[in-house]
Amino acid sequence: MADKNVDMSLSSASMKKGGYRACMFVFGLAMLENIGFVANMSTMVLYFSYVLYFSLSTSANTLTNFMGTLCLLSLVGGFISDTYINRLYTCLIFGSMEVVALIMVTIQAYSKNLRPDPCGKSSCIEGGKALFLYTSMILLALGAGGVKGALPALGGDQLYRNGIDGGKALAGCFNWYLLSTIVGGIVGVTCVVWVSMNKSWYWGFFIGAITALVGFIILALGKPFYIFPPRGNSPLLKIAQVIVVSIRNRHLTPPVNPDELYEISEKERDPSEEKIPHSDQFRFLDKAAILRDGTIAEPWKVCTVTQVEEVKVLTRMLPILFSTVIMNTCMAQLQTFSVQQGFLMDPYIGSFKFPSASIPAIPLFFMSVLIPTYHFVFVPFARKISGHPTGITQLQRVGVGLVLSIISMSIAGLVEVKRRNRTIEDPLHPISVFWLSFQYGIFGIADMFTVVGLLEFFYREAPSGMRSLSTSLTWLSLSFGYFLSTIFVNIINSVTRRTAPSKQGWLHETNMSPNNLNLFYWFLAVLSCLNLANYVFWASWYKYKKNDSEFETEAKPTNGQN
Repeated sequence: MADKNVDMSLSSASMKKGGYRACMFVFGLAMLENIGFVANMSTMVLYFSYVLYFSLSTSANTLTNFMGTLCLLSLVGGFISDTYINRLYTCLIFGSMEVVALIMVTIQAYSKNLRPDPCGKSSCIEGGKALFLYTSMILLALGAGGVKGALPALGGDQLYRNGIDGGKALAGCFNWYLLSTIVGGIVGVTCVVWVSMNKSWYWGFFIGAITALVGFIILALGKPFYIFPPRGNSPLLKIAQVIVVSIRNRHLTPPVNPDELYEISEKERDPSEEKIPHSDQFRFLDKAAILRDGTIAEPWKVCTVTQVEEVKVLTRMLPILFSTVIMNTCMAQLQTFSVQQGFLMDPYIGSFKFPSASIPAIPLFFMSVLIPTYHFVFVPFARKISGHPTGITQLQRVGVGLVLSIISMSIAGLVEVKRRNRTIEDPLHPISVFWLSFQYGIFGIADMFTVVGLLEFFYREAPSGMRSLSTSLTWLSLSFGYFLSTIFVNIINSVTRRTAPSKQGWLHETNMSPNNLNLFYWFLAVLSCLNLANYVFWASWYKYKKNDSEFETEAKPTNGQN
């Protein structure tokens, strides 16, 4: 009887962990950390241009390279939290790096001795000043990237493993996670940006450092309420084993009956793993699960069916990942060239001067209203029609986002034509900065659909021991998008400089008005149309992972396709 009471007590204690209460601490950090992050990303291109004296394209490329590196480093946070330490400690360790980096950026913005003088070159910063700048930027990229690699999965763990309906609750978790970042972003691009551009740059960076520090303290206070899933073996090691063994067994023929492939019993299974049934795609990988006669079942000689299927799942995800890169290349333009456009437009609303870097507040306000509307109105309505727990599938959400990004880039080109024509005809009376709100607003809605769709897709489809690493693929797509933006800017400038009668590129080094930024926007819109066709093909080809009744239920309405 005593043992029974102890078991009931433990069960009761376990039920108190996880759920939306635990998620609130995650949402708190997402909001507070994003106050400074979004504000800095909105003003950084202007900070590079007007404080550190970088040229137009150098400022844009520096920011996109920084953002690309930050998103790429999210894989480090995802890998560590899946393999070595839990997701809470991963966030806190990388968060401390982020706070230190923000303090360094604040110091450089404050000290005249750490800032360069104008020189007329594409970059005027050098020596110890350059070392201080790039050290702080690398540390900031590593810290913020590591946090983004682990934090969404920490929130997902609180619902997905707590006995709550995984389909509805998990989608809700990522909706509220995005809403939290949006609320923080609104504060950042209004209040903090205003402080940066009207008071002093260093005050804006300092506020971001303080709000991030408070956010990480709040996240740490939630430790008693969190669920921590067991960590498994290194996900990269398991992937490598499947590839190596399948190559070693390349001359073998997989059995017709997949039940003859190697699999371990439930008693032997690692607690971090969930059994995944065999699928028919990528049959050449099945060779890794063939146990040769007289061979002892051990790593690097044979892999389980589940281990092979984990690699298959990740392989199926890759085309989806790469199909969203172009959209994130479009996003990079809104954080660079569009901000620079706004700096040359009329910023006044009556007597109030609206900072151009605060334009992203407009789509953020739209999204802060649309996300609750989507969750409470659209999803229940769509669920009745489609029978899907989340109304529409994750890949359908991403598809909607890709369509809207095409519309946004098309409008961006038209607005730039209007802005440039007015500047040439009447330079003393430029058009209002609020013309940019159309492209920002539509792209903000696109981002709402795409980011949540990808986060939920990568988390749910990933093997249990790879969920942080898998959700980091969302940021990896962003990373590739930012780096591709830099490549496009350089290539477009190089090609058009040779072919244009003026011998100047579309995005050359002088002021923006003689540029052909509108053509660059339309180039991205056409490229996005081609990419949409590519995405539709891969989304239709994708088959959901089936490892429990939930996934099987979701797959039935569309026969495993989106």
